[in-house]
Amino acid sequence: MHMSDALISPAVAGTMYACSAVAAARSVKKIRMEDNPRLPSAMGVMGAFVFAAQMINFTIPGTGSSGHLCGGMLLSAMLGPCAAFLTMIAILLIQCLAFADGGLLALGCNVWNMAAYGCFVGGLVVWPMFTRRGLTRKRIVAASVLGSVLSLQLGAFSVTLETALSGVTELPFAVFLAFMPPIHLAIGLAEGAITAAVLIFVYEARPELLWTGAESGTASESRGRLSRKGALGALLAAAVVTAGGLSLLASAFPDGLEWSVERLTGSTELEAVGNAAAVAERIQSATAFLPDYAFPNSESALGTTVSGLTGGAIVIAVCLAAGYALRAFRHRRRGTEGANP
Repeated sequence: MHMSDALISPAVAGTMYACSAVAAARSVKKIRMEDNPRLPSAMGVMGAFVFAAQMINFTIPGTGSSGHLCGGMLLSAMLGPCAAFLTMIAILLIQCLAFADGGLLALGCNVWNMAAYGCFVGGLVVWPMFTRRGLTRKRIVAASVLGSVLSLQLGAFSVTLETALSGVTELPFAVFLAFMPPIHLAIGLAEGAITAAVLIFVYEARPELLWTGAESGTASESRGRLSRKGALGALLAAAVVTAGGLSLLASAFPDGLEWSVERLTGSTELEAVGNAAAVAERIQSATAFLPDYAFPNSESALGTTVSGLTGGAIVIAVCLAAGYALRAFRHRRRGTEGANP
């Protein structure tokens, strides 16, 4: 569902950047109030896992389309909504700048459409609604499916609305809307199944890794089949295998957004116009060292493998740096307040 700059006007882009920035600032403030020394490592591992999973487009049978995991719901169930949102921002930013996946002008829209709904609707509303009375396999499955479907439906509607408000394409709102929600319903159901499978694995391996809304340090450390390091290690290993190998098996069909655009225009890609889009394209051309997850001017499969492993490593580094920086700032601020009478 990564939007390109061809769909967005500067005014809509600026508005969505502002909305996403406000949500990010509130998330930072919330995390700074907590003191969870384990959060940065979990953010790094889960960020790499979602980055890798997003590289695998799965075919939607009978449609000629494909979809991929967004991951907001999954991350929220593991990290909590605020940490999940910041992790998603890191993933989307790296995808945009290093791999030219999604437009730079449209980045604020992509953060809102792919991260905010999954993290704050799926993670902050749907997940607690099913799990506040305790975690069970059935509740995890129900929350995963409903949260994923609802998040993608909201995201699909937002894409359509942002495109219509931008007015830079000839995509008619009503017809575009007729294509987007149905195809993303199928994608949402698939994402819900993937999310449920991962969360059930975590539930059986190390239940304490699942977010329940309990204050840091008050959640009981339930016994599981693996230690905390073992469970996170298994997820990290899955990320490496997915990014480095399984990504080569990704569907060649266009994703739900591209498929919808193609049905209306005859092409999966539209040409961006305007000075703002041109500037954004020049910046991406300079920063994207593995455009489209491949070596420049090469169709070698090795480029996909290198892209997956490199991207995952960058996501881990960024998430760890952000997580530890937030903790260090909190402790420094606490020390300063304590020094002042």
